[in-house]
Amino acid sequence: MAGGEKVQDVSALPDGALSARQRATLTCVLELLEQERASVSSVTDPGRAWRVHVVDSLTGLEVDDLREAERIADIGSGAGFPGLVLAVALPSAKLDLIESVGRKCEFMQKAIEAAAIDNATVLNTRSEELAAAGARESFDAVTARAVGRLSTLAELASPLLRDAGVLVAWKGRRDRDEEQQLGRASEQLAMRLEQVLDVGDRAGSKHRHLYVLRKLGPTPANLPRRPGMAKKRPRG
Repeated sequence: MAGGEKVQDVSALPDGALSARQRATLTCVLELLEQERASVSSVTDPGRAWRVHVVDSLTGLEVDDLREAERIADIGSGAGFPGLVLAVALPSAKLDLIESVGRKCEFMQKAIEAAAIDNATVLNTRSEELAAAGARESFDAVTARAVGRLSTLAELASPLLRDAGVLVAWKGRRDRDEEQQLGRASEQLAMRLEQVLDVGDRAGSKHRHLYVLRKLGPTPANLPRRPGMAKKRPRG
């Protein structure tokens, strides 16, 4: 971890968000990301990645339900953001990192082992397959960053969430058409938009918004659909 402090923009962190040990753990992850030869992220420079990946991921802690969740599923985890960051920041929670691309799963597993993150599990699968295979309605919270439209994310999250669980979606600029589409699909998906947080002054992107959706009742019997359908033909 020598030189770790060089990549940490600690001033950008929420007050008390990470201990020195947690910062060191995430520095290890970012160092591995910089060294990774497979294409798993477009941002690999440790200095920039600290804000774009780590600080951005930590904005999710502003959602009480996510901060207090015991079991969290991160859909489309990619290189591990926000999933790995949340696992480090929330050591009492269990994180399942769901990713269909093998090389990204390999990187996350390498990072988990090197940084000794023992509360995160990499699942090389799709969320629809996971829900159909026995994880239906078993998560307190679902997270997703740069994965798809709101209605798509709501459809993927609904079968995984328990009643009253939350989806926290990292999005860019607010899109009224996308929000209206979600509103039209809300009843079909048993998911309702509850809150939109503007965290642009605290995240890696100045236009960053967090969408918080609440699960309302049991998952509709027709969910999940076949893998890929939620993105190809979103509800609403």
